Amino acid sequence: MNALTLQWHDAGQDRTQNIYEQQPSKNPGTVRIGRDPLRCDIVVSNPTVSGLHVEIFFNSQQQNFYIRNLRSQNPPLVDRQQLVQGELPLREGSTIQLGQMLVKVIAVAINNIPATILTPPAAPPIPPIGTTQPTKNLLNQQPINPQLPIQPRYHQHPPVSPTPQGVYGLECPKCHKVSPPENLQVGCPWCGTSLAAAVSVLVAPNH
Repeated sequence: MNALTLQWHDAGQDRTQNIYEQQPSKNPGTVRIGRDPLRCDIVVSNPTVSGLHVEIFFNSQQQNFYIRNLRSQNPPLVDRQQLVQGELPLREGSTIQLGQMLVKVIAVAINNIPATILTPPAAPPIPPIGTTQPTKNLLNQQPINPQLPIQPRYHQHPPVSPTPQGVYGLECPKCHKVSPPENLQVGCPWCGTSLAAAVSVLVAPNH
């Protein structure tokens, strides 16, 4: 989940707040900061901050968090740049000056998971011993003879049941090998990586 973490000092205390891409707020799609509890999602008490000062939102096209000024007579300073109108991108380490209160962006987590890729897995299962039908090489789509010597790299498969053909599998984000969907809670059987961020792939059937 895309998230941004803010930290500031207010009322004698250090405060930290996470902002998520689609979290509930008083103004859907944005998180507003100011002193007015009726209009703001993050309420501060510093008297130099406006009642409704700025709002932060996630731009799905740019895949980044942005800040927008809501108070023309008291514009914020974003990375020492005065933001009177429009919006500016935020990154880890960015500073936001609201009146005399300094807000820091201490973390930004952007989860850039690629779209579903309908391609065969990187390494097809080893053909069963004694098979008589040619097996299709999923890397170059050329028929191969099962009687020919198998490349050494295919001997590295652990003893895991091959992914059912013609169905969806989970491609490991680290080693890019495909596991059955049942391994979602277990993790990748090859490298142990969590499959929570795995890409769904359609395994092409053999011919």
